[in-house]
Formats: sequence, C-alpha cells, structure tokens
Amino acid sequence: MKDMKRNIWIVTLLLIISCQGITAQAKKWTLEDCITYAVKNNIGLRRQRLQNETAEANLLKSRMDMLPSLNSGADASVGFGRSIDPTTNLITFNRNLSNQYYVTSSLQLFNGFTTLNTISANKFLVKAGVETEKVTRNALIIDIMNEYYQVLYTRGLENASKSQFDLSEKQLVRMAKMVETGREAVSKQYELESQVSSDQLAYTVAKNTASQALTSLRQLLQIEPGAEFDILIPDLNNLLISDNNFKPDSIYYIAAQTLPRLKAIEFDLRASKKQIAAQRGSLLPSVTAGGALFTGYYLLINQSVDQESFRNQIKTNFNQGVSLTLEIPIFNRYNNGRNIRLAKIRKYDTELKLELEKNTLYTEIENACLNFNRGKDEYSAAASNFGYNKKSFEAVEKKFEAGLVDVTVYSAAKNTLFRAETEALRTKLQLLIRKLTIQFYSTGEYENILNN
Repeated sequence: MKDMKRNIWIVTLLLIISCQGITAQAKKWTLEDCITYAVKNNIGLRRQRLQNETAEANLLKSRMDMLPSLNSGADASVGFGRSIDPTTNLITFNRNLSNQYYVTSSLQLFNGFTTLNTISANKFLVKAGVETEKVTRNALIIDIMNEYYQVLYTRGLENASKSQFDLSEKQLVRMAKMVETGREAVSKQYELESQVSSDQLAYTVAKNTASQALTSLRQLLQIEPGAEFDILIPDLNNLLISDNNFKPDSIYYIAAQTLPRLKAIEFDLRASKKQIAAQRGSLLPSVTAGGALFTGYYLLINQSVDQESFRNQIKTNFNQGVSLTLEIPIFNRYNNGRNIRLAKIRKYDTELKLELEKNTLYTEIENACLNFNRGKDEYSAAASNFGYNKKSFEAVEKKFEAGLVDVTVYSAAKNTLFRAETEALRTKLQLLIRKLTIQFYSTGEYENILNN
C-alpha cells in the first residue's frame, strides 16, 4: 500500500514538471520581454560592462597613487674569498653568511599635480563608459524594435495570404459543385484551380518569410539554439496611431540633453583636457619623501671564535634613514613633449567627434520627423484605400457567385484587396516604429516608450 502511494506521488510530480515544461515552451514573448532579455544577456553589453569595470579599476589605482608605498624584504647571501666583515668593516677571506631585513616607504609630495589630474580624467572616463554602455544598449533596443515589427509585418502578410488562399479554396469548392450540376463550364473550375495554386504558393512564401523574420529576431536576442521561441501577436486593429506633429528642433533640443551618445563624448572630452594637464605636470619638478628601516645578521662559517647571537645582532644592527628627493626634468629625449602633443591631438579629435555626432543626431532626428509626418498621410491614404477595396471586393464576390462576372475579374479584385490590405499594414507598422523611434530620441529610456 505504501509503495502504491509513493508511486502515485512520483507520477503526480512528473506530471507537474511536464506541465511546467510545456507552459515554459509555450511562452509568447512581448516586445518588452525581448528587450529585457537582450539588455540582461547580450554579449556585446556584457563586454561593455567589463570595460566599465576596467575604467573603475584604473580610477581606483590613480586614487591609490596618492598614498605612500610600503614594502618589506629580506635577503641572504654566502660569501667566499675576499669580502667585507660588516661587524669590523675589515677585509676578510673567511666564508660568511650575511642576512639582512628592511622596510621602505616613499610618498610623492609633489609631481606637478599629475596624480590629481589623472584622478579627474579617470573619473570622467568612468562616466563616459557608463554612457557608452547606454549607447550600446539603445542601439540594441532600436534593432530589436525594428526586428520585432518586421516579424509582425511578415505575420500580417502570412495571415493575409492565408485568407486569400482559404477564400480561393472556398470558391473552388463552390465552383466544383456547380460544374457537377452542369450550371458552370469546367473551364471556370480550371481557372479557379490555377488561382488556388497561385495563392498557395504565395501563402507558402509568406509563411517562410515570417519564419525567417522570427529566426532573425531570435538570433538578435542571442537565444540558445534549439530553444523554442515565438512572439505574442498583439491585436493590430487596436494599435492606435496618434496625430502628433513632431518638430526636429524641439526633439533635438531634448535629445542633446538626454541621449547618452552625446554625453559619452562630452565626458571623453573633459577627460582629455585633464589628461593634457596631467602630461604638462611632467615638465615640473617632483619631490618625493622616503624612509627605511634596516637590520641584519652576520656569521662566519666554520669558525671557532665566539660570535654574537642572531637576536643580539638584529638589535645591534638596527638603523633608520629618511630621504627627500628632488627631481628636475631637463631633457628626456622629447618623451614629455610627445606625450603632451598626443594628448592635445586626442582632445582635438574628440571635439571633432562631438561636433560630427551632433550633426549626425540632428540629421537622424530631422529625417525621422519628416518620415513620420509623411507617413501619416501614407497610412491615412492606405487605410482608406483598404476600406474602399474591401467594399469593392465584397460587391465583386457577390456578382461572381451570381455568375455576373468571370474568374478573371474576381481574381483581379481579390489581388487588389490583398495589396491594399498589406499596404495598410505596412504603413501602419512603419508609422508606429517611426513614432517609437522619435519618442526614444526624446527620452533615451525604453521603459517609458513601452508603458505608453
């Protein structure tokens, strides 16, 4: 009885695990799911985070350079032949063992503010790295949004092609029955069979295209090969298109203060200015203070004379010392001048890079606003055209079923409706992605876009 209950529990547990596995496999990914997964797992973003950690390590090292150094050591040596007896400072030819211990410390008192300027430069480089990570993330998000809506568009084409194929099959079945009863000629059935074959081919191509688009999105997300992946198709009829009228100047004004792509270069520019100051500090004198503690032990090997013990020698030989070093650079084979010149060149290059990025950003925003404003008219015309063609096709379909028009007229009307439907879908999704892109320029954060 106990074994039977145990088996029941095992079977129940396996069923629960299986159901959970099926549920996990059946998950449909929303756009937010795709972006969240990519931001967390994308290899490029993870590598950028490692570069940020490197910048943070460099900043910590530059801060530690303000502190004094402290080192200790010991050495031991065996002397043969002529050597100096440290206890008498006389020349000896006896074999001996010498053992020394020391502790040294040094502190940079002044080095032309090189260390302080290096710390400031590394601070700006850390901030630039954070903004660069955001730039990489934002570019990835834009790519995901484009691929996601490409999947929606190809799925829409697949569904429209399936509707056309089903409609042709329906008319073929009706025509076959009419041919059997002698009410229609068999040639019309052949024409409809040709139409069905053509629609089936178009549906197959559309389905393969949708599958390829889904694969491209999965590859962009870097999901493990073999894992099941599909997106949640929203109700495209409920996607509202607002009647916004975006102006490039106002969008650019917000983007210039918000987007990390400009902030990253600005931080790089500020870092390059500090790097120039740090290199100029190498032209000034430097002052270093130091101190040291020494002690040692000396032993004559294979000698019968009495010698001081290790403990006494360590105490007796203990000595201290302090130092103050002034170093004045006079000629260093143009090393300092070269470093200063290279730092200035990097600064000028960063200034040009910032100016170029501002021009590029404004051009992108201007084109996005113009494309959105033009796309509204295209979508409005496409939506109206689809509505008219739908009504026109319904009228032609009734006439065809009544025998008032032939298969050629019916097929032409159906193809015209298909083109109008797909064009309405394309312009709607295109307008939506353009709107999201502009909103992204305005905020730089995808969470605000998804919530709206």
